Amino acid sequence: MKKGANLIYLLFTAAALIFIILWQLFFKAGTSFYLVCVIVIVLSLLPFFISYENSKPSAREVSLVAVLSALAVASRAVFYFVPQFKPIGAVVIVSAVCLGPQRGYIIGSLSAFVSNFIFGQGVWTPFQMVALGLVGFAAGVIFKKVKPNRWLLAAIGFVLAFALYGVVVDASSVLTMLTDYTLSGVLAIYAAGVPFSAVFGGATALFLFVFGEAFIKKINRIIVKYGILEESQNEQSIAQN
Repeated sequence: MKKGANLIYLLFTAAALIFIILWQLFFKAGTSFYLVCVIVIVLSLLPFFISYENSKPSAREVSLVAVLSALAVASRAVFYFVPQFKPIGAVVIVSAVCLGPQRGYIIGSLSAFVSNFIFGQGVWTPFQMVALGLVGFAAGVIFKKVKPNRWLLAAIGFVLAFALYGVVVDASSVLTMLTDYTLSGVLAIYAAGVPFSAVFGGATALFLFVFGEAFIKKINRIIVKYGILEESQNEQSIAQN
């Protein structure tokens, strides 16, 4: 039943994307690539949240996800007056290391959305949600196979925050600032964003190097003590039966 529901959601999302793109290209006088992109991003968020809801997470797991999301928001708010130097990426990555890629994506996208109530919502919000969600998802996938240490956490954290997050978020600037999409214009905007992405990547690497391992131990201790992931797996098995 769960696989069937996920397939339906996937087909619905794909059909909606195709309809929106065709409408913009063939039935509208002017094509709004930004509108298409935003709708694509919003629809791409839905399968993760729907899949997580269908996994029947336990109350303790939901509480832990909420606490880590709130911690990520608070970590960004504390450094309000320091542009781009934020620990939020480090918190998301550590959460993904402990809880896996799916929950890492949820925590990343939620923390980006909620923290923007402090920093300001705007056309960039969906891009930040997907970008930070993908950072969490990628970290969860990578560290599912690799044992984390401070050097590896810092190195991968920098790459994810600088390259993955930077590329996705800067795409919003490309879509909103350019009227004539040329390679030189796109490269100029991405080049202008490099210093900001580098600061964010450096901050992520620094916080992971200093606090990453200790933070992971704390979260894993909570998970083991309260059997959080085991409880969710048991509830999922009961629901399937």
